[in-house]
Amino acid sequence: MQSLAILDAILSPDWEDRYYSFDAHWNHNEQLGSMRDGSGDSLFALFNPYGCFLKGFAHESVMSPYQTEPPQLWPGLFDDIPSELQASLDEPAFAIEDTTFCIWCQTSASQWQRGSIDFPEGSDPDGSRELLKIFDYQPNTYQQWAEDYYECSIDANVVQQIYQHSPLTQTMIHQLNPELLVADLLEDIQEIGYPFAAAV
Repeated sequence: MQSLAILDAILSPDWEDRYYSFDAHWNHNEQLGSMRDGSGDSLFALFNPYGCFLKGFAHESVMSPYQTEPPQLWPGLFDDIPSELQASLDEPAFAIEDTTFCIWCQTSASQWQRGSIDFPEGSDPDGSRELLKIFDYQPNTYQQWAEDYYECSIDANVVQQIYQHSPLTQTMIHQLNPELLVADLLEDIQEIGYPFAAAV
């Protein structure tokens, strides 16, 4: 999520037009990644020493709470969340009332977990497949998405370098956005917590 956030910061200096953001200093010992597509879908991922709590909202999903009146979260979404991650359910910024899927992974665990859910029929009933597909660590996935969204050519090799957390250089920035300087990104770099090579 840090990589996606710095890529979006390079491609879209205007924060309002970005999909992905990351706050490396969200709270004491906590970091926050998020996605907002401007059309109603969103994603929040909280990282702390105990693990990661991730919740998403696909507004057209059949599991949307707004499919009923009054709105009602799908049963089981938050079952079995570890006590160390429970505080995320009370975080106003996450808009828990807007949730179609929720997963978590404890630091000591080897795989992601979710609640005990009776899913409705469909290939992607909660919208998670669509909203999480960008996280496959494949540069071409982001390249294809970004070229469509930002309507510009994207160098997949630079995306790969950023996925590997290579320190950001002016050359890398120029390959993605010829009009942007490292100096223009310093505030974003600080917030995202992405490494950069100040002298290059």
